[in-house]
Amino acid sequence: MRFLAITLIVHRPDPVTGVLKSTRDRFREVLGNALLAEELGFDGFGVGERHERPFLSSSPPVVLSHVAALTRRIRLFTAVTTLSLLDPVRAYEDYATLDHLSGGRLELIIGKGNGSAQRDLFQVTPEDQWERNAESYEVFRRLWRQDKVTAATRFRPPLTDAEAWPRPYQQPLRVWHGSATSRESVDLAARYGDPLFSANVTHPVEPYADLVAYYRERWAHHGHDPAALAVGAGTAGLYAARTSQEALETYRPIFESNLAFQRKAGLPVVFETLEDFAERSSALIGSPQQIVEKVHRHHERLGHTVLHLHADGAGLTERQHRDSLALFQSEAAPVLRREIPDPPFAWAPVAPHPGEPPAEPAEEPAHA
Repeated sequence: MRFLAITLIVHRPDPVTGVLKSTRDRFREVLGNALLAEELGFDGFGVGERHERPFLSSSPPVVLSHVAALTRRIRLFTAVTTLSLLDPVRAYEDYATLDHLSGGRLELIIGKGNGSAQRDLFQVTPEDQWERNAESYEVFRRLWRQDKVTAATRFRPPLTDAEAWPRPYQQPLRVWHGSATSRESVDLAARYGDPLFSANVTHPVEPYADLVAYYRERWAHHGHDPAALAVGAGTAGLYAARTSQEALETYRPIFESNLAFQRKAGLPVVFETLEDFAERSSALIGSPQQIVEKVHRHHERLGHTVLHLHADGAGLTERQHRDSLALFQSEAAPVLRREIPDPPFAWAPVAPHPGEPPAEPAEEPAHA
């Protein structure tokens, strides 16, 4: 199993202290967490894309380019690239550039995105967002693979023998499809033989398991090799401690503050108590052994071989956050790596584009 640390760069007051960092300090915190993730042996670091409050993640290519300059081994992910909002030509140019700057460490997780404010900002409607996402992905993937592209597009000016530069480093780029509650992303992933990344955050595992089962059905329908199928899944939170009592005691004020925020914002409340949240959500709160057992329970339903954890420690002190990630990596991750297989592809640049020299071999993390 492989592990990603992911941030949406939420910018709101700390749920326990109430302190709101400056925008500059919040970005510096993201960079520090990326360095920490590489130091502790995480396999990937991801940055989301949102274009509305309270997020600062409107420009993942810029943030990931900075992370690429500071790191040398960890793979770089988007989580997710909202192709329904973007011009696929411009998105291609940004990510092909980042692909070179990172030495082929880039992977994308794409999706339509959510939130009415960002739809309004980009003049995208709920009725056309799925079609925009599918069209943008078709153009994006062809630009990545072909030197010249002709496409009769609906949502941007048509392309005729269009060339986009630079040509990418990796050929092709691995693209995951982010899936939360709808079948459209699942259908798109299965059609192209791409891996699926289940959100697995807001609800208990059952609706996500249903979508993953549907993905497996569609994958077979399109005639893809069952051995090539790959699924990733998210988590709703992490706090690893020596005992479950310590973990719950430390995490309780964070949960209660987030619960109050959900109610004030009019958001649906799925888990009314911390105990229910720790038991039925995908959050990993407890001892390393409890965390291992819970990941296995979700793996039985999802069959995932990649897991994302929160890169941020909102509500935790810097020491608590670091200690939690370190304990996870030192005691839970090695067991999960042994007991749950890796995805069915190399965790490395897919292949250099013709004419590009291979990247220098990445150092293996200490746990390998």
